[in-house]
Amino acid sequence: MPIPSRVLASGNSPLSTISICGDGATGLVAVGSTIADALQLSAVWNTITTSSASTGLILPPTEVGAVVGIRNDSGQTIVLYTKSGSTINAAATSFNIATAKTVMVFATSATTWAAITTA
Repeated sequence: MPIPSRVLASGNSPLSTISICGDGATGLVAVGSTIADALQLSAVWNTITTSSASTGLILPPTEVGAVVGIRNDSGQTIVLYTKSGSTINAAATSFNIATAKTVMVFATSATTWAAITTA
């Protein structure tokens, strides 16, 4: 796993470092009650701090090798949606993330995300 400070210290630009290590977003608010109005994630590492019950997030487009991490500190269970034509864990188009849990999703194909949830 690349460590940002080491990537920068090796002479890479900040933009290259973000491309290699990923970026982070904190203080996010899960919104909406369907894929049509949920929050579109744009960072690699995400922390959700506020939500109402059953509000949601949308994963970026599925691309083999993509990884997205989500920490749910909102106090509510939130819904993670895939883009149209993709699934998560090979079957569903959405996935629930309980409060105080962290989920790492990674794309195993151009249409499939796999999810790992902390205990």
